[in-house]
Amino acid sequence: MLEVEKIRGEFPILERRVYDRPLVYLDNGATAQKPRCVIDTVDYLHRELNANIHRGVHFLSEEATERYEQARQRIAGFIGAAEKEEVVFTAGATASLNTVAYAWGGRFVHEGDNIVISEMEHHSNLVPWQMLAERCGAEIRVLPFDDEGRLMTERLAGLLDRRTKVVAVTQASNTLGTRPELRPIIDAAHAVGAVAVVDGCQGVVHGGVDVQALDCDFYAFSGHKLYGPTGIGVLYGKRALLEAMPPFLGGGDMVDRVSFARTTYAPVRLKFEAGTANFVGAIALGEAVKFVQQFAPADIEAHEAELLRRATERLSAIEGLRIYGTTADKCALVSFNVEGVHPYDMGMILDKLGIAVRTGQHCAEPVMTHYGVTGMCRASFALYNTLAEADALADGVARAVRMLR
Repeated sequence: MLEVEKIRGEFPILERRVYDRPLVYLDNGATAQKPRCVIDTVDYLHRELNANIHRGVHFLSEEATERYEQARQRIAGFIGAAEKEEVVFTAGATASLNTVAYAWGGRFVHEGDNIVISEMEHHSNLVPWQMLAERCGAEIRVLPFDDEGRLMTERLAGLLDRRTKVVAVTQASNTLGTRPELRPIIDAAHAVGAVAVVDGCQGVVHGGVDVQALDCDFYAFSGHKLYGPTGIGVLYGKRALLEAMPPFLGGGDMVDRVSFARTTYAPVRLKFEAGTANFVGAIALGEAVKFVQQFAPADIEAHEAELLRRATERLSAIEGLRIYGTTADKCALVSFNVEGVHPYDMGMILDKLGIAVRTGQHCAEPVMTHYGVTGMCRASFALYNTLAEADALADGVARAVRMLR
């Protein structure tokens, strides 16, 4: 069982008051707050260990490089990678997915091929594949979900064929909370020779991952949703695939030899880490992972499930409120609308009550189109949230409804 009040003490921002009310932070699906160990690590690195990595023989550079690679090793273990060389640091999940689309897709996807993506994808796992399809003349095929938010995997076989090159799917929907059963999707992709690309931004936080057990080919996530800093992300790729891919960006640190006649590239992982590395972000993300690893995954899952149950029960009792995404194994977020109430108005009133939620399309416009809405309110939970905060959400929504109707 998690000691939630003790955990909350590790997050300084949770002591804040907004509009003279205690902050109830329920926008964790957009970005999570940072524990003191991450904040202190960032501060320490800027104060005492600020040196460019991989490019110096002096003490600061060598120590920063060592800590950077230690963070890579920790993250590789956290996600179950076979070796740390399969972990590439990027600017975020969007950069990770674009790297795959440009580097792997640019070499292996051709005119007449097809790419299968799910209807519930975040734009970051949709738009890069559309751009690739436009460049090379490939076709986009969509695996739909039903009104419950269940991915209709029974239709997958009808979308796959020998020209399918990529199957891109989320581990957990940032809007619906749906956690599809991924292994059958990945196995089906492999059966036709396609690679499976998984957006793990929500899934790595809510449930975690073992990429080897999952057998995905690529896996992307961002640091800031995992209690780490912004501006840092991870791309996992099976080594053989990373070896076969050309670099995405060119410049310093990703080269072996450079001449006007020919340039050769550094081995994986460095081949994909061009330019000055965000070593501060990478090391701090390693600290965030270390922070999470002190808790049993089952305890986190149980706590978040309890938060979800309380919020769902309380919100469902409000007349005219609809929750989008009701699968049994969804992760800890609730997207909803209330009949006759615009989601922006709802969000603004909740804000004045000290409750931070996300309103809008959540970078998932096709999901909005599916339900025929222009936006939704979303409350998303983290390990530091409390049942009292779930109650505050429901009470705030009820109050907003009385004001707006």
